[in-house]
Amino acid sequence: MAYVSAQLNVMVPHLGAGPALWNYVGVDVHGDVDAAGFFTDGDAKGLRVNDVVMVQDSTTPFGVTLHAVTVVTAGDVSPYSSIGAALLA
Repeated sequence: MAYVSAQLNVMVPHLGAGPALWNYVGVDVHGDVDAAGFFTDGDAKGLRVNDVVMVQDSTTPFGVTLHAVTVVTAGDVSPYSSIGAALLA
């Protein structure tokens, strides 16, 4: 499935130089989210290196993966690196 900008939202904003926590809800599997260029407007939305994105798979009850931002370029955020995966039941 394709990225939907409205489904990426900041949960905990940057506090000073610290990372922010973001949430993305969609039908995308974590491998798609890890792909270079998945969050096409991440730079414009304010994603920074070391921010964490919690990705919730809306087709799997409580399916959640965590991803760290490793590179931010103009108009794009890529690639992501999975830092953990959990199925919370």
